[in-house]
Amino acid sequence: MSAYLDQLFSLAGRKALVTGGSSGIGRAIAEALGRAGAEVVLLARGAEALDAAAGELRSAGCTADWIAADLGDREAVRRGAQEMVRRHGEPDILVSAAGVNPRPPMDDLTDDDWDRTLAVNLSAPFLLGQRFGPAMADRGWGRMIHIASQQAVRAFGNSGAYGVSKAGLAALTRSQAEAWSRHGVSVNALAPGFVRTPLNEAVFADPVRTEAMARRTMAGRNGELVDFAAAAVFLAGPGASYVTGQTVFVDGGFSAT
Repeated sequence: MSAYLDQLFSLAGRKALVTGGSSGIGRAIAEALGRAGAEVVLLARGAEALDAAAGELRSAGCTADWIAADLGDREAVRRGAQEMVRRHGEPDILVSAAGVNPRPPMDDLTDDDWDRTLAVNLSAPFLLGQRFGPAMADRGWGRMIHIASQQAVRAFGNSGAYGVSKAGLAALTRSQAEAWSRHGVSVNALAPGFVRTPLNEAVFADPVRTEAMARRTMAGRNGELVDFAAAAVFLAGPGASYVTGQTVFVDGGFSAT
């Protein structure tokens, strides 16, 4: 049984770069990939949080390192990618989980809000894909996983620039899959429902709204970070070779109601 499961899910010998890996869904996915055997490198802005997260992963038995880079700065993204290659070589798995979500009403959304949101949430995954996707294709194996959102397909909670960026990310997933899947690179997105993460702290502080969101799901509860571990390991592993271009909703049925 173990050998069979390894053929489907083992990430032994693979290298994974996880943006936004110091907290939230990115942190949960990084640990899942590490526990499945991958060498994990975290890429985010805050060095202190990155160092703490990498230490936690190592304590959990994972192989982990980190690189500090501002995902909203194109040159910083490129430098971070080069640092990844310098230290660890080309990644086999790229997870784009870094995100920002300003929540002003649309009337109050500024140019800076718009530019920053699109840069972090959409441009960074594009740039990293351009850097690593062709090399994955040349090697004949690769996995990309983007973290999308319910707001890619529906508007709620002052979607603003965030919803636009996540809709674009779902489209980028399809474009990258079209470009590289014939060469062994699977590209997919995970779309969370309402999940307890640092981005949603303000919303979870409202118990009435939190309960209302839970009632909208089929599962009867809001999401937790652990809910993304198995889906990420599957999409990152050998068993997902024929799953590509998809946005997989990990949301307790929220999107089906």
